[in-house]
Amino acid sequence: MAIDDLLDEHEQGERVRAWLRQNGAGLVGGIALGLAAIGGWKWWQGHQQQQELLAADRFHAVVTAIESGAGDAQAQVGELDPGLYRQLASLELAAAQVDGGDIEAAIATLRATRGDTALLGDVVERRLARLLIEAGKPAEALELVSGAPGAAALEIRGDARYAMGETAPAREAYAAALEGLDAASPRRGIIELKLTQVGGVPAAAEPEASS
Repeated sequence: MAIDDLLDEHEQGERVRAWLRQNGAGLVGGIALGLAAIGGWKWWQGHQQQQELLAADRFHAVVTAIESGAGDAQAQVGELDPGLYRQLASLELAAAQVDGGDIEAAIATLRATRGDTALLGDVVERRLARLLIEAGKPAEALELVSGAPGAAALEIRGDARYAMGETAPAREAYAAALEGLDAASPRRGIIELKLTQVGGVPAAAEPEASS
């Protein structure tokens, strides 16, 4: 028969109390640390959600200022934390500046937010490149999108080359852009017109080879 089976309830109770005296502090401390960790994590989640709501509120306030033509709209955009909201607000502000005829201000706005996030980085750079071409700076635009993939970047490279008087490279860029576009893309017709303008022939319009 095991020794524990010979112990009466009093002896077993004494053993439990002795164990608690020796280990109770550590046990209570471990439980307290666990509860603190859980509470801290919940507090952090709540804090992050609150910060996101505050950032969204600031963004909407800035967009309202831009749309209303407030004189301090640009300063308000600059006060936003670097990130997605500031890039979105910068795109809105740049569009308003272009509508107001101030392309240089729009270029400066987009330059200031280029590196905020990767999520909208390509959008900002393409918009900036188009504005640079419009402002008579095609070489800068070409450098900006020189390594960018996709049909949109190829179209911009074609626009920059055409603005620089380089029709052959422009033709190549437009043709490559068309190859990367779906047949139903709304941009296809525009790029085909650009290709025709520089002496190219859209693939769909090429005559069939004689048999």
